Amino acid sequence: MRARPRWLLLVLGLLPLLALASPARAAAPPQVTIDGASGGRVFDGVGALSAGASSRLLVDYPEPQRSRILDYLFKPGYGAALQILKVEIGGDTNSTDGAEPSHRRTPSDLNCDRGYEWWLMEQAKARNPGIRLSALQWGAPGWTGSDAARPTVWTDRNIDYLLSWLGCAARHHLRIDYLGGWNEGYSDGDWFVRLHQALREHGYGDVKVVADDSFNWDVLQPIAANPAFAAAVDVVGQHYVCGYLTDYLQCPSPAAAQALGKPLHASEQGSLPYDSGAAPLARALSRPYIDGAMTSTINWALIASWYDTMPFQASGLMGANEPWSGAYVAGPSLWAVAHTTQFTEPGWRYVDSAKGYLDGGGSYVALRSPDSRDYSMIAETIDATAPQRLRFTVGGGLPDGPAAVWSSDLSSGDSRRWFVREGTVRPGDTLTLAPGHVYTLTTTRGQGRGRAVSPPPAPLRLPYRDGFGSTALGSAPRYVSDLDGAFEVAPCDGRPGRCLRQVIDEQPVWWNGWLRRPVTVVGDLRSWRDYEAGVDARLDGDGEGWVELLGRVDGQWADAVSGIHLRVSGSGDWQLYDENLQGQDSRLCVPSDPACAGVEAQSRRPVQRRTLAAGRTPVGAATWHRLRLRFSGDQVTAYLDGRRLAQVVSSTHASGQTGLAVAPWRHAEFDDLAVTPVAPTGDVRYLPGQWLSATGTGFHHGYEPRKAVDGSVESMWHSEWSPRAALPQAVTVDTGRTRRISQVTYQPREDGNHNGVITRYELATSVDGVTYTRVATGTWPLDATRKSITLPDVEARYVRLTAVEAGGGYASAAEIQIGVPAM
Repeated sequence: MRARPRWLLLVLGLLPLLALASPARAAAPPQVTIDGASGGRVFDGVGALSAGASSRLLVDYPEPQRSRILDYLFKPGYGAALQILKVEIGGDTNSTDGAEPSHRRTPSDLNCDRGYEWWLMEQAKARNPGIRLSALQWGAPGWTGSDAARPTVWTDRNIDYLLSWLGCAARHHLRIDYLGGWNEGYSDGDWFVRLHQALREHGYGDVKVVADDSFNWDVLQPIAANPAFAAAVDVVGQHYVCGYLTDYLQCPSPAAAQALGKPLHASEQGSLPYDSGAAPLARALSRPYIDGAMTSTINWALIASWYDTMPFQASGLMGANEPWSGAYVAGPSLWAVAHTTQFTEPGWRYVDSAKGYLDGGGSYVALRSPDSRDYSMIAETIDATAPQRLRFTVGGGLPDGPAAVWSSDLSSGDSRRWFVREGTVRPGDTLTLAPGHVYTLTTTRGQGRGRAVSPPPAPLRLPYRDGFGSTALGSAPRYVSDLDGAFEVAPCDGRPGRCLRQVIDEQPVWWNGWLRRPVTVVGDLRSWRDYEAGVDARLDGDGEGWVELLGRVDGQWADAVSGIHLRVSGSGDWQLYDENLQGQDSRLCVPSDPACAGVEAQSRRPVQRRTLAAGRTPVGAATWHRLRLRFSGDQVTAYLDGRRLAQVVSSTHASGQTGLAVAPWRHAEFDDLAVTPVAPTGDVRYLPGQWLSATGTGFHHGYEPRKAVDGSVESMWHSEWSPRAALPQAVTVDTGRTRRISQVTYQPREDGNHNGVITRYELATSVDGVTYTRVATGTWPLDATRKSITLPDVEARYVRLTAVEAGGGYASAAEIQIGVPAM
């Protein structure tokens, strides 16, 4: 066949995208003029936030996977190409998904290499020297805070603490562009005035002060009332201007904010998964400027690199929480961001003549370079239900030549449809924009899409052992993640070698009121099921306080670490208890937030703690003891120094990590942490979550079907509630291949809300995913207890659980597990 001319191939390639309107046959499309002379605010950039221990596991990734992940985040023309990196100034206290180390734990302590945010900023700068750096504290060491019953950071000691952090940044050759006060702690105007003055006096006058990283624009009133405060603030930053855990449809700011003449930033937005959160994120990148003249959006998190046992699983631009396998996920959120960052730079200007909403659903903004030699227009059609037609022209000194077109189909799970160059268009052309997409029209060059491919996910295999001898002094061991406090390797007391030591001895200034006791965890939520965990422990001091060994840890929220705890106190008292999250309030509550009841709300719906066994045994103060927990099916056995303390039956936690805890705020040491496999009892073996995938009849954003098989009871699948999807609703689990299935378990949600708890069900199976056979029906009580369906060894690959009736007319599932005959 004769080859077609190149010009014909170009035209054919653009037919799905472009349609020249015919006035006789269709109404004229709306016209957008990108007028370079129309004015607009200066664009400050799109960024992401590493805070709340959200990047903890990234530093432990092997090469080359770690470098490939960093390239996807920061390298220009490769992936997200982030223009701002915002980091937490660690305070050794829980700040959502763990605690980040402080650089200065006492007035005389200073360690500019502590923690991983220095490394992350250096890696970002190495890939993009022009990236802007921003910093904010969540908590702080106790010595920096006030002496009030609820300590705050609004002290001169804390200003000195922040100055020392900036000094550490300078030692790492890092220039900090933005500095905030206290995350979501609201503001003390006089403190900001003193901070601003101290920055100028100590040579940091070019650091821009951001206030106040809170909600609802409440900072505007104190700024209006205090001229010195207004003069000290360079940027007004607010959180979740587009809403919180919603579709981010509207992103307004008050007129009083826009009248300040200061840059307005959406200084934290997001908290949505890297896959289903892509569509809301696309809205949140353009609508803050359209609705509220905001010139920067910062997404939390940078990367979901924390354990699934912690809150807000999978939130971020990417996923990377398996450093042992090197697996990561570069999903659609990465490319939603790239449609802005790869085609603009901080210092460009918005073009106000080309911003707004599409009549059929969607929005658009345009930006131009300072010299007007280039422009880019970003349009999203996430809300559209039909193709949108748009005619664009340029003016005001902007180039009138061809513009390249890039697109991402965010409604598709096919990665080949994300960040695709479609061809070129010219001013005056009419574009047809497909629903569910993001488009960029640009005169710039240099864009690209990284091609690195992740290795497959894999479990963290047992046995696992760490004697801490290979970890540098003052550092955290590989894979060990602190939830509160700080566990670091130090010389052992009372024995040779190195041990893991909890080093914080004063209550930090806390942010959210969670935990407030030192806890650290390690392990694989999904695959660690039947095992024995053991550790040598030594509690410092006079016999006061206690240490804990934890097992089957499957969640953490507020003041609870869900799992089995073995506590041994210096007095000789011991307790084996079960802590779980059933009934726990599921909102992220900050005590100082007047819109949130905080700790009071949590106390009204407390976690459940149940003593399984207790007693007393002689233990010596400041001596070493061996604690062990053994899990086999529903059987839990606790040991101390080789002597069995108790053997009980508990079915609350089926799998999970191991952990260590210490009384607040005591020093304690641990050595020879070992987790070894145990042969399971009974005749059922549950498939690891990594082997499973799930689809559903529908879901609400943030509650996707995959969360019913992710091994965590904190996350869940939930049917669509806005608008409500009628029952029946179903989840189909793919086990990967045809196998004998003997049991299916259903764990309802554990947050105390009965909406979606299945009360009448149907279970069907299939070998091909097309033809299904009903194998079980039945009813369940409206409660949070785990339910089981026993099958006569059905041969199937796919298992479909259908909610016929459920609480509130919705459907939900915290976990669905597939059991096969034990071999």
